[in-house]
Amino acid sequence: MERRHLWWPIALGIFLAATLTGCGEYRYRAMASIDEPIMAPVFTLTDYDGAPFALDAQRGTIVLLFFGFTSCPDVCPTTLAELAAVRKNLGADAARVRTVVITVDPERDTADKLKRYVQVFDPAAIGLLADRPALEAVYRDYGVVAQRRDLPDSALGYTIDHTSAVYVIDAAGRWVGLFGYGAPVSDITADLQHLLAAR
Repeated sequence: MERRHLWWPIALGIFLAATLTGCGEYRYRAMASIDEPIMAPVFTLTDYDGAPFALDAQRGTIVLLFFGFTSCPDVCPTTLAELAAVRKNLGADAARVRTVVITVDPERDTADKLKRYVQVFDPAAIGLLADRPALEAVYRDYGVVAQRRDLPDSALGYTIDHTSAVYVIDAAGRWVGLFGYGAPVSDITADLQHLLAAR
């Protein structure tokens, strides 16, 4: 089992559990929002088809950024299934929301393996890879914890204890908050509908 408490690193203490926005007409249901949104740290990694993926080229689209790996036993498949359900709930607006998965296990996650994995949940989801130094830089920028834990009695050999939150980057490129692990699909859907309407 992964250590799910890692979804809330100390470095992300700037987040609030619930925040009023605008004139107080909407209270986020699932998203822990940043009191004053900041521009999301930019990066360029490689997608599973070998093409460069630059975060700052995604303006106009809400990016749901998740850090995971294909051998993950529970947190990753659960989260990706929930995000796929959210995009389905959004209907036509799903085209304005993109799920992006950055591997925390570059030693095992090949491009083909990552592509097959994320597309099982959502054919529109993007999986990103890079060498470890490039990935480590992104982890630092987002306060992501990704720690190898050996499993001597398992055929897997090891697992990764990692941050399980979904990072929410709005259409203007601002890092606006986090969805915690296990947040209800209906609540995530409502929060994204609000962000889409506020564009």
